[in-house]
Amino acid sequence: MAKFLDTTGVSYHLQKLINKANEKLILVSPYLKINERLKSALLDRDVFKIDIRIIYGKNELQPSEAEWIRSVKSVRLSYCKNLHAKCYLNEHEAIVTSMNLYEFSQVNNTEMGIHVTKTEDPALYQEIWDEVQRVLRMSEEVQISIERVKPETPTEALAPAAAASAPARTRAEQPTPGQPTGYCIRCQEPIQLRPTHPFCRACFDDWDGDEEEPEMHCHVCGNEHSATKLKPSCYPCFKANRNRLDWPMG
Repeated sequence: MAKFLDTTGVSYHLQKLINKANEKLILVSPYLKINERLKSALLDRDVFKIDIRIIYGKNELQPSEAEWIRSVKSVRLSYCKNLHAKCYLNEHEAIVTSMNLYEFSQVNNTEMGIHVTKTEDPALYQEIWDEVQRVLRMSEEVQISIERVKPETPTEALAPAAAASAPARTRAEQPTPGQPTGYCIRCQEPIQLRPTHPFCRACFDDWDGDEEEPEMHCHVCGNEHSATKLKPSCYPCFKANRNRLDWPMG
């Protein structure tokens, strides 16, 4: 039967799931930013030429990630619009969890999930497998190019009804000489240091308006951090600048 996993359990079983994949490995995660330990595990599986599929849902692909994926010959990449699910499986087991690939081993996050094995719960495993296959069919396979790492499809405009209900959105400005420099919480591009405006222009245009959607970087120091529009910095940066900067949460 399914086993409940806490934060440590998700990290432990995810690494084992990758290490034990002998035929197929499917990683479903909205953000395509992979922790270094998981990269090592995937490179090890690549030696055995197993079928590795990665499905992601945010269309920003940083050059460093694109270059790394190109180096892993067994990986096939697919893009699924509006993907929010996080699920990881091989031919023997599956994990459904709140943890993104880029959050792996982040001790400050609280995550949970369930672990299912094909031998102990074949029906549930099959349901998960079938749903992941459905997501895969809905997805578009991506050919990696270092020169073009972000789709050029224009962002769809919000319908009037959706625009009325969406949170107020304001553009981030590029830094100008003499202004403190911050970082886009999604792509790490240098921007003006304003915690109430933590996106660069491109990422702001792609943002879906969810102020609690996890991003990838601290707005103040630029380090890897599970920031959000409402909480755009890591705690040390917030504490150091609490009274010096304006913050979304007041």
